[in-house]
Amino acid sequence: MELTLWTYEGPPHVGAMRIASSMEGVHYVLHAPQGDTYADLLFTMIERRGRRPPVTYTTFQARDLGGDTAELVKGHLREAVERFNPEALLVGESCTAELIQDQPGSLASGMGFNMPVVGIELPAYSKKENWGASETFYQLVRGILSKQPSEESGVSHSPAAWKSEGRRPRVNLLGPTLLGFRCRDDILELEKLLNQHGIDVHVVAPLEARPADLMRLPNADLNVCLYPEIAEATCLWLERNYGMPFSKTVPIGVGATKDFLEELHQLLEMPAPNPGEGAEQSKLPWYSQSVDSNYLTGKRVFIFGDGTHAIAAARIADQELGFKVVGLGTYSREMARPVRAAAKELGLEALISDDYLAVEAAMAEAAPELVLGTQMERHSAKRLGIPCAVISTPMHVQDVPARYSPQMGWEGANVIFDSWVHPLMMGLEEHLIGMFRHDFEFVDGHQSHLGHLGGHQSQTEQQQSQAATNPSTQSNADSSSEESPLWTPEGEAELAKIPFFVRGKVRRNTEKYARQAGCRRIDSETVYDAKVHFRA
Repeated sequence: MELTLWTYEGPPHVGAMRIASSMEGVHYVLHAPQGDTYADLLFTMIERRGRRPPVTYTTFQARDLGGDTAELVKGHLREAVERFNPEALLVGESCTAELIQDQPGSLASGMGFNMPVVGIELPAYSKKENWGASETFYQLVRGILSKQPSEESGVSHSPAAWKSEGRRPRVNLLGPTLLGFRCRDDILELEKLLNQHGIDVHVVAPLEARPADLMRLPNADLNVCLYPEIAEATCLWLERNYGMPFSKTVPIGVGATKDFLEELHQLLEMPAPNPGEGAEQSKLPWYSQSVDSNYLTGKRVFIFGDGTHAIAAARIADQELGFKVVGLGTYSREMARPVRAAAKELGLEALISDDYLAVEAAMAEAAPELVLGTQMERHSAKRLGIPCAVISTPMHVQDVPARYSPQMGWEGANVIFDSWVHPLMMGLEEHLIGMFRHDFEFVDGHQSHLGHLGGHQSQTEQQQSQAATNPSTQSNADSSSEESPLWTPEGEAELAKIPFFVRGKVRRNTEKYARQAGCRRIDSETVYDAKVHFRA
C-alpha cells in the first residue's frame, strides 16, 4: 500500500457499502475498527442523503484484540438483525480487520438467521472500490438466486419469448449505484428512451432494488450492462447460468446511443429503430455541424477517468465533436484492456495509473486545450491553467447536481455537449483577457474562471508573492534563480501573447534553449530564437 494525498478509489469494503446503501432491505455488518466509519461521510456529504448507510460496524478497539473478537462480531450480528430486521444480510471486514482473520461471513452463516446471509471476502490489499462493488453485487445476486428451487433455474432462455407470450419485451438495467456518476438521472433517461421503443424496464439493480427484485432478474428477456465496472461479472454469471444475453454497448453519446438501440432491437428480434432518431432527439449533431462549432474543431483533449466514461468520452470527442484526443487513460485496472484498445484506435498509448501526480505529469506533457477527467484532474488542470470538465468519479459534491443531468441517451448527449463546450468557450475568453489585459477596459487584478490571475502570473510575480507570504522562501527563490534563466519583463510580455494551453510548454522549451545557449536573461529575442530552434 502507498500513502497519498488523494486516491481515485477507496478500499473494497467501500464498494460493498455502495451496494448495500443503494438497495432497500439490505443491511451490511462490517467488522472494522472505530476509524473506518469515515466512509459514512461519502454518502451523507457527497450524495447529500438524509440518512446514513445501512451499515453496522463492530468498531473494535486496541484493547479488544486481547480478547475474543469473534464473539464481538456475533454480538453485533445479533443486534443488527434484531434492530433492523433486514431482508438480506451482507457480512464482511475492512482492511484492518482482515488481518485478524475472524472470518465474520462464516460466523454469520452458522448463526441460523432466517434471511439470506451473504459473506463477502474482499482482498483489501490487492483490490479496490469498484472491484469490491462488483464482487458484492455478484455475490449478492448469486446468493439470493441460489435459494430458488432447482427446477426454476437452467440455461434455457429465449430473448424473443415476449412475442409468444403476447407482451412487450422487458429488460433489466444493471450497474447503477450511489456514488456513481449521474446514475440516478441515467436510469430516468433510459427508462424514458426504452419506453418510447416499446421496451419495459423489469428490474433496476442495485440502485433502489430489494432482495425480492433480484429474485425476479431471470424473468426479463435480457440484461442491460450499464456500468461494466459494477455489473459485468453479474451479467456474465446470469448468461452462464440462465442463458440471459446482455448488451455490450454503453449508451453515452449520440453514436453509442444509436448503437445501443440497434443492439437491443437485434437481441430482442424487434424491427430496427429509426437511424435518424439521434439527430431528431439531440442537439449535439446539429451543433457539431454548425458554424458556431468551427472553433471547437481540432481542439486537443486529454481524457482520464473510470473505464466506462473514459472510453465513451474518447468516442464522443473524436467522432462527434471533431476534437483531437491527445491522451486517454484510466485508474481502473479491471478496465485496462478495453481502454488500451480504445487508445490504440486513436494512435495513443493508454495511461493506466492510480497515481494522480503521474496523470498530472502526462497531462502537462500532452499540452491539451481541454481536460476531461475526475475531480483530481480538475485540480491539476487548474494549476496548469487548462479548462476542465468532470466526466467520472471520484467527484466533488458540485458534480452531484440536484437538477436532472444525465450522461446517457439523447438528453445525456445534450448535457455532455454543454459540459464540455462551456469550459472551452471560457478558455477562449481567458485567452482574450490575457491578450488585452493591459487595455483601459480591464482593471488591475482582473481574474478569470481559471483562478487567481488566470494562470498568467509571471515568474517574477510568483517569486514576489511567495516571498511576501513566506519570507523563508526568498533564499530558495534566489538559489533557484541561479540555476534557471531570468525572464525579463519584455520576455514575459512576449510569453503572455502565446495561447494559455501551450504557454507552459513554450516556457519550458525556452528555458531549456536558454540554458543550452548560455543565456542568463530571457527577452523577446530569446523567445523567437527558441521558437526557431525547436521548429528546425
